[in-house]
Amino acid sequence: MTADPGDPRLSIPSPLRLAFDGEALAANWRTMDRLSGGARAGAAVKADAYGVGVDRAMPVLLGAGCRDFFVAHWSEAAEVMEHAPASSISVLLGPMNDADVQFAKQLGVRPVINSLDQARRWTEAGGGACDLMVDTGMNRLGLRVEEIGNSAVAALDVQVLMSHLACADEDSDLNARQQAAFANVAQQVPHHAASLANSAGIALGNGYHFDLTRPGLALYGGVPRGELAGEVQQVVAPEAAIVQIRRLPAGETIGYGASFTAPADMQVAIVSLGYADGFLRSWSNVGTFTAQDGAVLPVIGRVSMDLTAIDITAAPHLREGDWLRAAYDLPRAAEVSGLSQYELLTLAGARLRRG
Repeated sequence: MTADPGDPRLSIPSPLRLAFDGEALAANWRTMDRLSGGARAGAAVKADAYGVGVDRAMPVLLGAGCRDFFVAHWSEAAEVMEHAPASSISVLLGPMNDADVQFAKQLGVRPVINSLDQARRWTEAGGGACDLMVDTGMNRLGLRVEEIGNSAVAALDVQVLMSHLACADEDSDLNARQQAAFANVAQQVPHHAASLANSAGIALGNGYHFDLTRPGLALYGGVPRGELAGEVQQVVAPEAAIVQIRRLPAGETIGYGASFTAPADMQVAIVSLGYADGFLRSWSNVGTFTAQDGAVLPVIGRVSMDLTAIDITAAPHLREGDWLRAAYDLPRAAEVSGLSQYELLTLAGARLRRG
């Protein structure tokens, strides 16, 4: 059934939107590429480009110069292919069954082989270009180091040999151990490019860069290590329209659980943003919003599914329909909310992303 362009349901304005700074995203990729030294930087665009939106992120990343893209699920590859050649896309979960193999072969995306069974499955179906994940200490996905001499590995046409750092955002001895283990693997497995570093791994220095880096978090405004502070720009922030302004008399409470009591008469804005949109209850009584003139306005009471209350006593000029922006600089927002920077990005709900 084809939608009628005149259908009013297609033009209802949303009281939610995810503010997006494409220039910041482009600048962040170029920064990660520069900090990768002699290696080239790719981009992790899994989880709908970390919640930013593939359709928003991909044109910007391509325009900035990115040519290597990584998704987690096979179902994510098709959307990325709307923007980039299939041969530039790697699927991290690998071919778990024959359907995955056929999908990869028909479309031309590259599977990331994670086990000997996957290696055999790929080769038995005719093989072809693939990537290979070797576990050097994460104990998540990938072949164990002692398996790389298996004949099933020798039969692979490995484009990108990769591993993943477990503690790159920390000063851990495991980082150096993984780097050394991966360097040793790279000498034993024929490949076209080697890749170890994520965003935090890039900040660990040249020894971790190899041929290709795979930044994710830092592209979208996250700062996984102190060395990247000042290098990464904020990319997204939730924005919500005021749906009601009300007076909260001194001594009265607001919201579920009556967790906030007005110390004096207050002006309160109710905005159409809640935990269904990824603005979780951890923001209750600790989050802040800003008005267009820069006024900082605190969240009061408990965040509910669709609504959040904000003290706008300091901004009496605000009216229903005006837009407010959540304070969402990722490192600071993580400190305030108790959520990780990754969660803050990927929690963005469907209503917010559609706005």
